[in-house]
Amino acid sequence: MEHLTRRKRNSIIAKMFVLLQLVVSMGFAGILRKSGMIPVKYLLIVLVLLLIVCGIIFALQHLSKSINVPGAALSILISIILGIGIAYFAKADRVLKDVGGATYKTDNMIVVVKKDDPADSIEAAKDYRFGYQTVADSDNNTLMIQDIEAKVGRELMLVENATVVEMAQALLDGRVDAVIYNEAYNGIIEEAVENYQDQVRVLYQYGIQTEIEQEETNIEEAFNIYISGIDVAGSITTNSRSDVNIIMTINPKTKKILLTTTPRDYYVQIPGVSGEARDKLTHAGIYGVDRSMAALESLYGIDISYYARVNFTSLITIVDTLGGVDVNSEYAFEAGGYSFVKGMNHLDGKQALAFARERHSFADGDNQRGKNQEAILKAILERVMFPDILLQANQILNHVADCVETNMTQDEMAKFINMQLSEMAAWEIETTAATGRGDKQPCYSSGSQLLYVMWPDNAIVSDISRKMKKIEGEN
Repeated sequence: MEHLTRRKRNSIIAKMFVLLQLVVSMGFAGILRKSGMIPVKYLLIVLVLLLIVCGIIFALQHLSKSINVPGAALSILISIILGIGIAYFAKADRVLKDVGGATYKTDNMIVVVKKDDPADSIEAAKDYRFGYQTVADSDNNTLMIQDIEAKVGRELMLVENATVVEMAQALLDGRVDAVIYNEAYNGIIEEAVENYQDQVRVLYQYGIQTEIEQEETNIEEAFNIYISGIDVAGSITTNSRSDVNIIMTINPKTKKILLTTTPRDYYVQIPGVSGEARDKLTHAGIYGVDRSMAALESLYGIDISYYARVNFTSLITIVDTLGGVDVNSEYAFEAGGYSFVKGMNHLDGKQALAFARERHSFADGDNQRGKNQEAILKAILERVMFPDILLQANQILNHVADCVETNMTQDEMAKFINMQLSEMAAWEIETTAATGRGDKQPCYSSGSQLLYVMWPDNAIVSDISRKMKKIEGEN
């Protein structure tokens, strides 16, 4: 009797191992389906294999007079592995959700005083003379002034300045006690006022969020992505000058990608901001990534559905996580303490950043820097197309979650990954670069001050536009 009871108890325990494995197996299959990244044909294969393994282990336990130890150990091991897989895909799902679906831009408005100013809060500066510029960004300035007045409980003493540079100089000269402006203008000020950042400090800041409109796009059809490279230490959502401007024209049907780089100093109009006046393309980022997209759409006569904003930290992280990338260089040169040979170079993250930022080593300056940035991006794309990269996908996403932002939704990214896994097709990647003629001209964002700009070569711009539309129109 005792023997039968023990056997019955062992049988129940054995079946519980198998039941646990079955539950975890169904959970794993369920999260794969929910992620949207795995093609249906692979889901079915995984599900069938999991059920077969469960059936085999169940049979081993059912036929055994006691617990089949190897079978129980295998069941526990499989359950643990599948549990890790569930956590892996759940984490990837969360990261895609965090990175994607950006629907707003942030203007970080600041109050700046001299470094040795005694005020330690905005309330302590309520009697100060506040300088502000009137050439652009008036809506944000108005909101910032209203916020400060609500904080200090009185109307501010305001001093108008024609440009942000004149305003900054007024602060240093003592004609005002504090200045109000969008932090994204710091780059413009630093170009004109030597050692500006060393002489001032931020007393107060206020973030203003604005929604970005987005049109619905079919990810299975051809589309354009604007890649904006910014150099900021704060939130990736904060408006900032864009030093890297690359358009990816992608045709999922023909598996073709055209990478187009546009120099940061291209002298263009910024729709909805500058009117008929021109400005550097990099300055469009001050008013939001949507204004950079609008400027490029106007330049090339195309529609840009998506954007991805990255900072230089994310480039280092991505390249290092990929185990380095193989980049073809048109020239041998030195930069950032590294030497690059003409031809193929295997680069880690810091080397890739130095490669992408260098321009002084080339007679063609910014034009060649743009081509080098394209070479880096092409190398990254070629690396991520290898199937083995799936093993590192979670690690990559986890590392870059805080330094990458895109308006592509989680579902759209998952669908694109699904298409690539389903077809496992090789992509043809072509690169092209806009060029132009250097000059010194006034810019909308900086007033009458003459800055280095690059007049677009209209023939090259037209040729690039034709290439983009050709890629989009192919079936």
